[in-house]
Amino acid sequence: MTAASETRPPLVSHVSVGVTDVSRAGAFYDAVLSVLGARRIMEHAVGIGYGRTFPEFWATLPHDGQTAAPGNGTHICFNAPDAATVEAFHAAGLAAGGADDGAPGPRPEYAPGYFAAFLLDPDGNKVEAMCWIPRPAAP
Repeated sequence: MTAASETRPPLVSHVSVGVTDVSRAGAFYDAVLSVLGARRIMEHAVGIGYGRTFPEFWATLPHDGQTAAPGNGTHICFNAPDAATVEAFHAAGLAAGGADDGAPGPRPEYAPGYFAAFLLDPDGNKVEAMCWIPRPAAP
């Protein structure tokens, strides 16, 4: 990594999902994102921005005023520090009105050491938490 690349902002500033009810979405995302160390950073009448220091993820009413609909093939993946946090993310999401879309576990079909869980938020948006499980050192 060069000195110039270290001072660049991240490639992605933020992502948003469309929701039909900001309060209901807030209850779901408050639960799952707090497990990952994120919190509400900004909120207004049409959306809530979450992050650790700035709003990296938004749950918001669609800007065009149309009904929110999840994107086919679209999902948001959040980094987790370990498998226990992925499991807590999944449990918190189910308790907050989300639906299971893939229980916590290894996903060797993605890559060795990939551990993830998938949820559908109350509007059907697919969200994931994942971490890398270190492989044991070779003898």
